[in-house]
Amino acid sequence: MKNFVQPGCNITVPAPSGGTVSGKICVIGSLIGIASTTAAQGVDVALVTEGVFRYAKTSALAIAVGDKLYYDATNNLLNKTASGNTLVGTAVAAAANPSDTVDFKLGATTV
Repeated sequence: MKNFVQPGCNITVPAPSGGTVSGKICVIGSLIGIASTTAAQGVDVALVTEGVFRYAKTSALAIAVGDKLYYDATNNLLNKTASGNTLVGTAVAAAANPSDTVDFKLGATTV
Protein backbone atom coordinates (compact mmCIF):
# COMPACT_ATOMS: atom_id res chain seq x y z
CA MET A 1 0.00 0.00 0.00
CA LYS A 2 1.58 3.27 -1.15
CA ASN A 3 0.31 5.44 1.69
CA PHE A 4 1.30 3.17 4.62
CA VAL A 5 3.85 4.90 6.87
CA GLN A 6 4.43 2.60 9.86
CA PRO A 7 2.59 0.34 12.32
CA GLY A 8 0.85 2.39 15.01
CA CYS A 9 1.96 0.69 18.23
CA ASN A 10 5.16 2.73 18.36
CA ILE A 11 5.33 6.20 16.86
CA THR A 12 8.63 8.01 16.41
CA VAL A 13 8.45 11.74 17.11
CA PRO A 14 10.85 14.48 18.19
CA ALA A 15 10.96 14.65 22.00
CA PRO A 16 8.98 17.64 23.29
CA SER A 17 10.22 20.56 25.38
CA GLY A 18 11.94 19.12 28.45
CA GLY A 19 12.65 15.83 26.68
CA THR A 20 11.37 12.40 27.68
CA VAL A 21 12.16 9.85 30.39
CA SER A 22 12.01 6.14 29.60
CA GLY A 23 8.81 4.58 30.94
CA LYS A 24 7.09 7.90 31.63
CA ILE A 25 3.94 9.26 30.01
CA CYS A 26 4.57 11.80 27.27
CA VAL A 27 1.83 14.13 26.01
CA ILE A 28 2.40 16.07 22.79
CA GLY A 29 -0.79 17.90 21.90
CA SER A 30 -3.37 15.11 21.49
CA LEU A 31 -0.71 12.38 21.09
CA ILE A 32 -0.20 10.32 24.23
CA GLY A 33 2.34 7.56 24.71
CA ILE A 34 4.93 6.02 27.00
CA ALA A 35 8.48 7.05 26.14
CA SER A 36 10.58 4.03 25.18
CA THR A 37 13.84 5.85 25.92
CA THR A 38 15.14 8.95 27.64
CA ALA A 39 15.70 11.63 25.01
CA ALA A 40 16.59 15.32 24.96
CA GLN A 41 14.24 17.85 23.38
CA GLY A 42 14.16 17.49 19.59
CA VAL A 43 15.81 14.04 19.52
CA ASP A 44 13.69 11.30 17.95
CA VAL A 45 12.00 9.05 20.51
CA ALA A 46 9.59 6.13 20.07
CA LEU A 47 6.35 6.53 21.98
CA VAL A 48 4.46 3.32 22.74
CA THR A 49 0.82 4.22 22.05
CA GLU A 50 -0.90 0.89 22.76
CA GLY A 51 -0.75 -1.64 25.57
CA VAL A 52 -1.27 -2.21 29.27
CA PHE A 53 1.12 -0.48 31.64
CA ARG A 54 1.70 -0.30 35.40
CA TYR A 55 2.01 3.33 36.43
CA ALA A 56 2.27 5.45 39.56
CA LYS A 57 -1.03 6.72 40.95
CA THR A 58 -2.24 8.95 43.75
CA SER A 59 -1.64 6.68 46.76
CA ALA A 60 -4.76 7.71 48.72
CA LEU A 61 -7.13 6.76 45.90
CA ALA A 62 -9.12 3.58 45.27
CA ILE A 63 -9.48 2.68 41.59
CA ALA A 64 -11.90 0.12 40.13
CA VAL A 65 -11.62 -1.83 36.89
CA GLY A 66 -13.05 0.36 34.14
CA ASP A 67 -12.37 3.71 35.80
CA LYS A 68 -11.11 6.41 33.44
CA LEU A 69 -7.62 7.54 34.39
CA TYR A 70 -6.13 10.98 33.95
CA TYR A 71 -2.49 12.04 33.88
CA ASP A 72 -1.37 14.70 36.35
CA ALA A 73 1.76 16.01 34.61
CA THR A 74 2.79 18.14 37.59
CA ASN A 75 3.08 15.12 39.89
CA ASN A 76 3.64 12.44 37.20
CA LEU A 77 0.74 10.37 38.60
CA LEU A 78 -2.52 8.87 37.40
CA ASN A 79 -5.77 9.77 39.13
CA LYS A 80 -9.51 10.04 38.45
CA THR A 81 -9.64 13.86 38.28
CA ALA A 82 -10.49 15.22 34.84
CA SER A 83 -10.04 18.90 35.65
CA GLY A 84 -6.57 20.10 34.69
CA ASN A 85 -5.38 16.61 33.71
CA THR A 86 -5.17 14.56 30.48
CA LEU A 87 -7.32 11.46 29.86
CA VAL A 88 -4.87 8.63 29.14
CA GLY A 89 -6.71 5.34 29.55
CA THR A 90 -8.79 2.92 31.58
CA ALA A 91 -7.95 0.85 34.66
CA VAL A 92 -7.72 -2.89 33.91
CA ALA A 93 -7.14 -3.90 37.53
CA ALA A 94 -8.39 -2.58 40.83
CA ALA A 95 -5.98 -0.57 42.97
CA ALA A 96 -6.55 -0.10 46.69
CA ASN A 97 -6.33 2.99 48.84
CA PRO A 98 -3.47 3.15 49.72
CA SER A 99 -1.35 1.71 46.92
CA ASP A 100 1.33 3.13 44.66
CA THR A 101 0.46 1.83 41.18
CA VAL A 102 -2.39 0.87 38.89
CA ASP A 103 -2.48 -1.23 35.70
CA PHE A 104 -4.15 0.62 32.84
CA LYS A 105 -4.87 0.25 29.13
CA LEU A 106 -3.33 3.21 27.36
CA GLY A 107 -5.86 5.03 25.20
CA ALA A 108 -8.78 2.69 25.97
CA THR A 109 -11.61 5.07 26.73
CA THR A 110 -15.24 5.23 25.72
CA VAL A 111 -18.24 7.20 26.96
